[in-house]
Amino acid sequence: MRKVIVLSFITVDGIMHAPGGPEEDASGGFRFGGWSVPYFDEAVGNAMGEQMGKPFDLLLGRKTYEIFAGFWPHQTDPTAAPLNQARKYVASRKPMKLGWNNSTLLTGDVVEAVKKLKEEDGPELQVHGSGDFIQTLLKNDLVDELWLKIFPVTLGIGKRLFGEGTSPAALKVRDSRTTPSGVVVVSYERAGEVQTGSFA
Repeated sequence: MRKVIVLSFITVDGIMHAPGGPEEDASGGFRFGGWSVPYFDEAVGNAMGEQMGKPFDLLLGRKTYEIFAGFWPHQTDPTAAPLNQARKYVASRKPMKLGWNNSTLLTGDVVEAVKKLKEEDGPELQVHGSGDFIQTLLKNDLVDELWLKIFPVTLGIGKRLFGEGTSPAALKVRDSRTTPSGVVVVSYERAGEVQTGSFA
């Protein structure tokens, strides 16, 4: 059984919309594209390198796949190699052309398709970007770990990592550090059901 791991850049108020640049995703009139860039220091880069420094497959939504496929195949830096070599599984509600090597379209019921992928032997399934697709994974309790980079900024608008319908779940911190620019790099893993109590 392999894990589904969500890697996400988010703001303190949980926004994950277009962290990498103004042209990344301006849907809904979003005007803060590139909000992560001023805080992206060497320590954040090192953390990403560690998390992507072992074998993984990619599980991506359509829009993120199209962005990645238009960029990473043309790059030669160390970050590009593992992304280009990984097998990519793409969730899309409509047919699409898959021009990036090692790409497979998930057809039919995407929830069942992801469950089958999890049951197979193979490397972990990393989810990058893919905000809409992540909502489906969270609603259906398919996320095993969250590897978050929480940036010291609030936006108030934009696509959120945790939307309505997220399955209740207890989490355990597996690793946590803060970079010189104030980014909190934290990894959570599932820890059973939500527990409640009282201070009374």
